[in-house]
Amino acid sequence: MIFGRVKPLDAILATAEKKSLHRTLGWFQLTLFGIGCVIGTGIFVLTSAGAQKAGPGLMLAFAIAGAVCVIAALCYAEIAAMIPVAGSAYTYSYATMGELVGWTVGWALILEYAVAASAVSVGWSGYFTGTILNEFLGIHLPAWLSGAPLALGGVEGGFINFPAVVIALLITWLLMIGTTESARVNAVLVAIKVTALTAFVALTIPSDAFSTDRFNPFLPAGVFGGFGTGLGAVGAAATIFFAYVGFDAVSTAAEETKDPQRNVPIGLVGSLLFCTVFYILVAAGAIGTIGGQPIMGPNGVPFPAGSEELARQCATYAADQLPLVCSDEALAHVLRQIGWSGVGNALGVAAFLALPSVILILMFGQTRIFFVMSRDGLLPERLSAVHPKWKTPYIVTAITGIAVAFAAAFLPVGKLADIANAGTLYAFMMVAIAVMILRRTEANRPRSFRTPALSIIGPLTIAGCIFLFFNLPIDAMLVLPIWGAIGLVIYYGYSYRASHLGRGLVEVHEDEAVNAIEPEVPGTR
Repeated sequence: MIFGRVKPLDAILATAEKKSLHRTLGWFQLTLFGIGCVIGTGIFVLTSAGAQKAGPGLMLAFAIAGAVCVIAALCYAEIAAMIPVAGSAYTYSYATMGELVGWTVGWALILEYAVAASAVSVGWSGYFTGTILNEFLGIHLPAWLSGAPLALGGVEGGFINFPAVVIALLITWLLMIGTTESARVNAVLVAIKVTALTAFVALTIPSDAFSTDRFNPFLPAGVFGGFGTGLGAVGAAATIFFAYVGFDAVSTAAEETKDPQRNVPIGLVGSLLFCTVFYILVAAGAIGTIGGQPIMGPNGVPFPAGSEELARQCATYAADQLPLVCSDEALAHVLRQIGWSGVGNALGVAAFLALPSVILILMFGQTRIFFVMSRDGLLPERLSAVHPKWKTPYIVTAITGIAVAFAAAFLPVGKLADIANAGTLYAFMMVAIAVMILRRTEANRPRSFRTPALSIIGPLTIAGCIFLFFNLPIDAMLVLPIWGAIGLVIYYGYSYRASHLGRGLVEVHEDEAVNAIEPEVPGTR
């Protein structure tokens, strides 16, 4: 026991044993599943922000973020195979390091899911406004209605991102009345996204517009942009880490994998390597065709992505001369600039169709975390009340939706991604710590997958997560401890006394959490 109350692992595993799954997946199926889960929102919406932070060094940033994901995935795979229950990192931490640490991880996941959903909403808004309204319908929303307030960064003269608010509230309503996507629909949407990105690479890198001169200087802001700036290749890596999250869905498939000790690392590492190469090619295609150098301030340092200064600079460009770093729909914008307007519009439509499913998955994941925490007594059980007609946790869904819509209304996508990454990096770090602790405290527990060279991989994961965290912008770094402090006030003011474990109720509620609401469909960010 590290912090007193530790959730009994035997009880948790007893729940898992009730739903033993047939092992059918091989390394190839697992790799394809991983590719589908990872490729998604980040590459569509963060290319501009990443280029403003690192310029052509965005390609290096993708490699750095991918490397951290690979080692984190190996840690995640062992504990997911060992404790295959709902609650993810929250449950792992609760069972390993105690209730207080479990609470902090669950509280961080709440932040991660909600803010990530906001980021995707803002990304969708860019494609909706640029492709659907501007290109197809000839409608131009006024700046004050389509961008974050200038004081917080974003569109020059922006007041509220109205399309982002609308999509967030629409998804909330769908979740409340019980509408969810099927695995078949999700597979189609993943195929659309992969096809769109493949077409982008095929049309940009071999094109006449491509020039290696645009990659010089390769690192205009350096490798390290400086503490708290979020600039440079490493600062960009901390932001576009968002483009990789989703691989944990592969980790949780370990109990359904044949020969997991061999196939799980192949599937995880193979899918992440494929996505890393794919992302680097997309970045190369975008930068090599229209350029990706950041807009510099008077001191020779790039303006911060999403800042007031950058918004003013971007407002001076004509629409057909807009730099990559200023576009809200970067990939569609690139294709239009090099003469492939029709394909660019098709890519914009692909993002318009696919991104709402990601918002749904993220908000749905949040309800699962809320469910497990409230069933443990750490949050009021009223929050997870199921509507008598819709059979959904309507209260927590409504609260989540309002919070997501509010953040999407007033913050730019890069800032939202940074905040979401802060919570994600903390959760991944705690998973690595939990794996190492369980190797000592539960050495004889059966494990269908063991992280290779854990004495090296575990500390590397912790160091990698801390490294990326301290290369986020200072305001994103501060959000996590502030959010955590609010969480501690709630924990000691309510949760500590209301906890089922603290009151001697050691029943396990993971099955109830899973069965009370429709099962989550693994998706992408």
